Amino acid sequence: MDARDAELKKELNATLQARRELGEEYEPALVESFLEKVDQRIDGAVERRVRRQFAEQQMAAARDGRSSGATDSWGERFGFGIVSLVLAVPLSAIGVGAADLPGLLVSWAGIVGVNVVQAARTTPGLFGGLRRKSSRSGDWED
Repeated sequence: MDARDAELKKELNATLQARRELGEEYEPALVESFLEKVDQRIDGAVERRVRRQFAEQQMAAARDGRSSGATDSWGERFGFGIVSLVLAVPLSAIGVGAADLPGLLVSWAGIVGVNVVQAARTTPGLFGGLRRKSSRSGDWED
């Protein structure tokens, strides 16, 4: 037996005992009081379930909003772009010093390649592929 059921049974027994002691003229008031307690118990249970389901839906929406293993935050993209530009200067100098124009082109191809991979990782569907039709739909389109 659940603890809440035991408490409700105790309330019912107290109401029946009060009815025996007070008589039939107080029966409607006693029944009304007991029913109010039952209504409060039901309302509390429904409210807890609704809150739990709402929290579960929010968690599911938050999980769906993020791609697995990737964050698409503006700060991460901005920071990655700044680091790429800062590192581009010495890499360009090394490339030019080692192989003149071909060295410069190879170093910039590497910089661009790393940034393209980062953009594809943080922005799913950027270069085609699968993307969601809507945030609520579970369907995918090409």
